[in-house]
Amino acid sequence: MRHVAVIGSGPAGYYTAEALQKLFADDVRVDIVDRLPVPYGLIRSGVAPDHQSIKAVSRRYEATALSDNVRFVGNVAVGRDVSIGELLSLYDAVVLATGAPADRPLGVPGDDLPGVVGSAAFVGWYNGHPDHAALRPPLDGPAVVVGAGNVALDVARILAKTAEEFGGSDIVGHALDHLGTGTHDRITLLARRGPHQIAMTPKELGELAHLSRARAMVDAADLPAPAADAALDPGQRKSVAHLRAFAEAGEEKPVTIAFDFFAQPVAIEGDGRVEQVIVERTRLDADGRASGTGETYAIPATLVVSCIGYQTPRIEGVPYDAKLGRFANSEGRIAPGLYAVGWARRGPTGTIGTNRPDGFLIADHIAADVADGSGKPGRAGLDALLAERGVDVVTFRDWQAIEKAEVANARDGAPREKFTAIEAMLDARR
Repeated sequence: MRHVAVIGSGPAGYYTAEALQKLFADDVRVDIVDRLPVPYGLIRSGVAPDHQSIKAVSRRYEATALSDNVRFVGNVAVGRDVSIGELLSLYDAVVLATGAPADRPLGVPGDDLPGVVGSAAFVGWYNGHPDHAALRPPLDGPAVVVGAGNVALDVARILAKTAEEFGGSDIVGHALDHLGTGTHDRITLLARRGPHQIAMTPKELGELAHLSRARAMVDAADLPAPAADAALDPGQRKSVAHLRAFAEAGEEKPVTIAFDFFAQPVAIEGDGRVEQVIVERTRLDADGRASGTGETYAIPATLVVSCIGYQTPRIEGVPYDAKLGRFANSEGRIAPGLYAVGWARRGPTGTIGTNRPDGFLIADHIAADVADGSGKPGRAGLDALLAERGVDVVTFRDWQAIEKAEVANARDGAPREKFTAIEAMLDARR
């Protein structure tokens, strides 16, 4: 019997467990360990609350979690309750599927002013993540969103929506109430490069055209000649088609979502809080890299949300690549018996589905490296260690009780009302 510990219960963790099941059938036992009492990682706390169809993939993970040889071990933090060294002594393989939940710093003067928020924190706030539930972003003036990917679009869309447009979503109540107090009338999206270089996908861009109180706007001067679109792949062409539509005259609405291309923040200024963002114009070289032109201007703002990428938090005893913001690894191998998968392996790139082949890659590595079970105690050893330390472990059945309570607490039309405090989660299972 092979015993495997997977650290992290998001898509990468569950796809790895699924791959191990398919590879070893009944000859493997997988423990999925998470520091939170609730599973699913970014499916629960990262996917936009108004994208419920994407969240439905959690039902696939649930089927894996309820199988006989996989179990969820929640409310157990590596580094606090158990060390990597201890896990390696208990399991034949330890797989780090911790994702990349920390924001990359914006890295400009003033980025520590009140009102500057990373996207992990902002998205975690409206999704009810316990680490960010207390955030109260200032909504009493214009907002600037830095980034050219789907996360930036999510942030802008959430800021622009009316309460009625959140019907059917699982945005948490405290965020919905606070968004309703907002007086912002302009949301500026800053992109260092141009329309042909965005990472925004057509579906997410298209959603901006259907907002009831907000209109997306693009300066036609930022768009390349239409003939240049022929060199793009089909998805990119669709995205740029949306941007071209946004550049045309349209219905005036109370809120403007303005795309500001060829623009990078170089400083954030304000007296005790954000008041404006100093932006420098950029130009692209022959290789598509952006560089500053020296021309600057100011954009008023009381909120700045940085959506420039994420990094994996360090774990004591695990080699780390500070430049790439992830664990140091070679195709997922970190050290004998220790592996990384998903964003913890490759950095924050790809979609939810990208983690599935990643999980099979790591399962193949384990099959090659662990020919037979070593006789290590696996889950029995972990249970004994955690019991000795008085750790309050949450099982998948406990999670189902928590989920049932969240569904029961939902406001009209919403699928659930998430608990945003760990103690409330632990109380709900009882």
